[in-house]
Amino acid sequence: MSHKAKIAGPEKVTAIEKYLRGEDSLKHLASTLNVAFSSMKQWLQTYQSLGPNGLLSTSKNISYSAELKKSAVEDYLAGVASHMEICKRYGIKSTRQLRNWILKYNGYEKLKSSGTGGTPIMTKGRPTSFEERIKIVKFCLEHQHNHAQTAKEFQVSYQQVYSWTNKYIKFGVDALQDKRGKRKSENEMSEVEKLRAQNTLLQAENKRKQMEIEFLKKLDEIQRGR
Repeated sequence: MSHKAKIAGPEKVTAIEKYLRGEDSLKHLASTLNVAFSSMKQWLQTYQSLGPNGLLSTSKNISYSAELKKSAVEDYLAGVASHMEICKRYGIKSTRQLRNWILKYNGYEKLKSSGTGGTPIMTKGRPTSFEERIKIVKFCLEHQHNHAQTAKEFQVSYQQVYSWTNKYIKFGVDALQDKRGKRKSENEMSEVEKLRAQNTLLQAENKRKQMEIEFLKKLDEIQRGR
C-alpha cells in the first residue's frame, strides 16, 4: 500500500484554484498529487470557508470562540444546514472539528474557546448605519452567503451578518432599518431611497446566481470531458 504524499499549503491552493477555474477535476487532481479524494474535498471546503489562508495556515493559527462553537453546533442540530455548509458559514476549517464540537455538546461538555495566535471571528457586534448594513448584506449575497467572511471583512459579528441577511431575504430592505428609540416618521426612507437600496441588493443576488450558473456550466464541461 503506497503512502499518500504530504502536500504543502501553496500546492493545495494552486490545485483548488485550478479546480475552481474549471481546469481540472478533484478526482484527477487527487490522483496527480497522490492524495486521497476525501482530502481534496476537505481542501475545497477549507478554501471556501477561510479562503487561501485557510490552506496556508495550521489549525493552531486559527482561534474559535466558545460562542461561535455553540452557534455552529446549535445551527447544525436545528437542521439549518449540512456539516460542510455550517463550516463554510462560520469559517470553520474542517467538518471534523465541527463533529467533535457536536459530540462534546451532546455529551453536556462545555465548549471552550480554542486556538492561539490566530485572528478570531468577531462575536461582539458594533453599531452600524443603514448604509453600512446595505453594503454588508450586499457583500454577503455576492459571496455565497459566507457570513464568517463578511463579518471579518466589515468587523461586525457573525450574528449581525446572519440576522441582517435573513431579515432582508424574508422581509426586504425595510427590515435593515434600526428603529430602536426613534419615531417611525423620522426613520422612514423615501421611496427613491428604498428603491435604490433594493436595487443594490437585487444586483448582488443576481450576481451570486450568475456565479452559480457559471460554476455549474464548468462542472458540466469537466464531467463531459471525462
